[in-house]
Amino acid sequence: MKKIGILHGKERSFPEAFVERVNSKNVDGIIAEPVKIEKALQGVGSGYSVIIDRISQDVPFYRTWLKNAALTGTAVINNPFWWSADDKYFNNCLMTQIGVPVPKTAILPSNEMPDDTSADSFSNLSYPLDWQGIFEEVGFPAYMKPFAGGGWKNVYKLNTMEEFLRSTTKRASW
Repeated sequence: MKKIGILHGKERSFPEAFVERVNSKNVDGIIAEPVKIEKALQGVGSGYSVIIDRISQDVPFYRTWLKNAALTGTAVINNPFWWSADDKYFNNCLMTQIGVPVPKTAILPSNEMPDDTSADSFSNLSYPLDWQGIFEEVGFPAYMKPFAGGGWKNVYKLNTMEEFLRSTTKRASW
């Protein structure tokens, strides 16, 4: 029996409709179901021939589990390995190199130090950055968003440099 699994979060309409539709075809030897993870052991297969991923962008545990599933023979749709190379800044840099027009973009350090870092970890970074030069290049309105992720989460529109500076007054001073 070949199993097709759909890995999802709180979304219900598409996953349930997908499972129902595949199973309604009554293809001998194929069944669809929501993915069930009872244990996650390295190098051990998932039990699924195909997994459709609808949630690993939000749950790193699932993304790592899917990589193991792929390495042990499962075809994973929405390739979990792409996340290793996928970030908005990289994508924009790539587009500039191949001649695709994209909005002018700058990457900024996070407003909080990542875990296991200190001010010394940022000794190569000028502080403060050249905000004036950055915004002269990028222009307004400017959109602030994380370099990774999606779904318009944590996206902010800024109309002026003053708005940006006000929004960063809670930043930790390094």
